[in-house]
Amino acid sequence: MDFAVGAVLLVGIMAYYGIVPGWNVLLWPMLLMLLFVLALGVSMILAALNVKYRDVKYTLPFLVQLWLFLTPVIYPSSLIPQRYRLLAGLNPLSGIIDGFRTSLLPAKQLDWRLLAMSAVVTLLLFAVAVAYFRKTERVFADIV
Repeated sequence: MDFAVGAVLLVGIMAYYGIVPGWNVLLWPMLLMLLFVLALGVSMILAALNVKYRDVKYTLPFLVQLWLFLTPVIYPSSLIPQRYRLLAGLNPLSGIIDGFRTSLLPAKQLDWRLLAMSAVVTLLLFAVAVAYFRKTERVFADIV
């Protein structure tokens, strides 16, 4: 919901400043789906861990803040040296956020390798999350 409100405000700001997105705006549905799958995968892992280890909920604010600084949210991915781009690509949010930036700014080129790497890591994380959640859900009632 927060993302939807922010997107509507962003469209209004872009219209005010006369920024017209290019053809890359068609990537939005794919990027939204990747973001949804990533959020679902991380949530499933954390939910399963929270049932077994109650202190997980107390570490979440720290982990979210750490993930914020490791992801190019407040800085562009172009600031990351070329030799560390592969490592940055292991963070699935890097490619997704870079894709959102590229889809709105017509002058920016999309880094397809970074986006592909983010998609692969996201799908692997989701597969691991589903497997782990299904394995641990059998004992949820016993633990709770």
